[in-house]
Amino acid sequence: MITYKSAGVDKEEGYKSVGLIKDMVKRTYSKNVLTELGSFGALYELGKYNNPVLVSGTDGVGTKLKIAFELNKYDTIGIDCVAMCVNDILCHGAKPIFFLDYLACGKLDAEVAAQIVSGITEGCMQSYAALVGGETAEMPGFYQEGEYDIAGFAVGVVEKENIITGDKITAGDVVIALPSSGVHSNGFSLVRKLITDFNTPFATITMGQQLLTPTKIYVKPVLKLLEQITVKGMAHITGGGLIENLPRIIPDGLCADIDTADVQVLPIFEHINALGVDRMEMFGTFNMGVGFCIVVDSADVQQTLDILKAEGEAAYVLGNIVNGTEKICLK
Repeated sequence: MITYKSAGVDKEEGYKSVGLIKDMVKRTYSKNVLTELGSFGALYELGKYNNPVLVSGTDGVGTKLKIAFELNKYDTIGIDCVAMCVNDILCHGAKPIFFLDYLACGKLDAEVAAQIVSGITEGCMQSYAALVGGETAEMPGFYQEGEYDIAGFAVGVVEKENIITGDKITAGDVVIALPSSGVHSNGFSLVRKLITDFNTPFATITMGQQLLTPTKIYVKPVLKLLEQITVKGMAHITGGGLIENLPRIIPDGLCADIDTADVQVLPIFEHINALGVDRMEMFGTFNMGVGFCIVVDSADVQQTLDILKAEGEAAYVLGNIVNGTEKICLK
């Protein structure tokens, strides 16, 4: 008798997976979540807003997953998945409200899936987002056994009058840098070409542990800042580094003037640079130690730094906004 299991899909393992993650997922719920895990759709009550605008974003973890496969370590990549989504919508001043994940694999291992979801729930807890649902797809013959792909979808909300796009940035404003925690989730195709032994020591840990350090989530400190400061623009520094991401919020006729000597480059990037990657190629590929940028009026700089410091962020002045046509001048 031919069964679904004989074709490579184990429904029982799927049921086991749901059982392992159910309590973890409930930890992320707020009073706004109106449905339980397993519903056909997730119901979320917005609550009291005058003119709410929903802000959405979706992303994945990329080939950083290859390192997780090799080291058999899956409890942090879920944080990466959440971070890549919520940091993006945060750039518009939105508070994340809920998150959904998509996990695809060749053969489902419930224990591995539970580790991945444990990271997702941790990421959601760090960003105020409820994990309201998701999908686990077991697709034998499509993915190699033991390999997974993960993607996420985040929704946030902001009052229409408080939307941040960068359109209010003017010459004289200041760019503030928030440090990254490492490579985050971009540039790993290049990283894996250069670094093949993940068990070698790096500082006080192994190279693999360093590279699997999860992407930093900036939601809590930035939302606290927005309560007190008029922020003019924000940029999540992902693939393409400062060179590609900061210009996305700079209005025409203006330029972010940044000296690379002022960037507090992390040791992992110095190591990659020493392996033969041109320094400007580095700045156009990696975050180089700057995970998030905030543009404020020059009069608000010190208060901005103080608020972020109180929230545990070692923020610093990265550059200035000047008149120009290039949108960014990285020298």
